[in-house]
Amino acid sequence: MKQRKILWGILCVFLLCSIAEYVEFLFIRTDQTILAENVFCKLFAIALIGVILYLSGKNLCWLGFRRKGILGSAVLGLSLGVSSFAISYGVEYMILMAMGRQPGLRFYISNFALTSQNITGLSFATVSICIAGNILNVLAEEGLFRGLFLQMAKTVYPEKISNLIQALLFGLWHVVMVVVWVLDGSMNIPTAVVMAAGYILLAGILGYEWGMCAALTGTIWAGMFEHFFNNFITNSLHIVTQTGADELSILRIVLSNVLSLAFIMMIAKKRKKMGIYVN
Repeated sequence: MKQRKILWGILCVFLLCSIAEYVEFLFIRTDQTILAENVFCKLFAIALIGVILYLSGKNLCWLGFRRKGILGSAVLGLSLGVSSFAISYGVEYMILMAMGRQPGLRFYISNFALTSQNITGLSFATVSICIAGNILNVLAEEGLFRGLFLQMAKTVYPEKISNLIQALLFGLWHVVMVVVWVLDGSMNIPTAVVMAAGYILLAGILGYEWGMCAALTGTIWAGMFEHFFNNFITNSLHIVTQTGADELSILRIVLSNVLSLAFIMMIAKKRKKMGIYVN
């Protein structure tokens, strides 16, 4: 009975946040303004988390926002992001070289999606907006999924099941863009099904990995730092050729996600053997 109550509580919060997300993506379309980011649903999620914490008598430490361990968690998160993307960028670069495309690296801000990128250019304002938007995004998503949902689930479920629950919801959270493309008429249903599965899988992998980071460190800082790095590097560092930009970006994203999960699983296995795995 308690498990069902907690699960329904998680799903109700997810539904409320999803409604805010779909309203913004379908009607407000903040991502098409100068902000280039859907900020309303992120602010809504943060506010809802605050209300739930207040009503339940919990605090930010319960979510994983602890002062202790910030530096170590930051090093872990950034190390995972830098190492996985360094390898994936390198693989993409070498493949393009082998194809005779003469690839090069360029720094400019764009909005990433699995099907396209909207180039927004490079200026102090653009970079600042990108950084601010990513910080807001990370606070909302990590606070909601690796914070609230993971902690709620852990009160009645084992660690791994709790992590799977929040990771699955994190994957579903990212399906909204596919819905937008279908309603805009730019994508048919069969393609949308494949794209939705891709979003659920890729986001789910990262969600599960960041949940493991929370278990390893006892905080959500590692996931937050890697989450921010992943988003910013994807928005800003591009491989360009004579025929276009980021032509193999899907390969890069998939490889970096898989590598990052593999790295944290190896770290978790090693720490567990040493008796320092944190639950």
